[in-house]
Amino acid sequence: MNKLHPGLKNFYIILFTLSILHVACSPRPNIQGKGEDFMQGVWNEDSIAFSNKLSNYTQHHFKFTCDSVYIDMVTHSKVNFYEDSCYNNGIWKEYAKGVYVVKGDTLFIGATFTHANYKQKISGCYRIGRYDKNFLIKKKSADSLFLESLSDQREIKLTLKEKITCIQKEL
Repeated sequence: MNKLHPGLKNFYIILFTLSILHVACSPRPNIQGKGEDFMQGVWNEDSIAFSNKLSNYTQHHFKFTCDSVYIDMVTHSKVNFYEDSCYNNGIWKEYAKGVYVVKGDTLFIGATFTHANYKQKISGCYRIGRYDKNFLIKKKSADSLFLESLSDQREIKLTLKEKITCIQKEL
């Protein structure tokens, strides 16, 4: 029988291990994720149940394209939480841009508050910093999406306004 020299045997083990690590640790393609097919599109929250009885509420507009999300929020408030120059008679807009992922029945959004042009906002009226929200996907169809915020249990009933096809872009 041919026996390998112990040093040569160790060399082959190390070579084999390095080749496995090279394949396992290869970088992922530098391309945007695909996201979820059923989410791709522009979704509006056209109305809010009992909005006339709420002291504040926010209407949402989502645009899901590949794994990216753009969010426009219009808040209506009877209570002034901000300095008078920001209150704007109780109606204001906020924007966020980020990424999303769906795991099981949950939508996870990791985003940053932005200006209307989706450039990062670091000061000014209303919220700045991170917009991290998780939603339970209660119901979905080709043209409607019912979400429930896991932080405040408010429902968001979205209607599809425009379908989008994901065309992945390089990062």
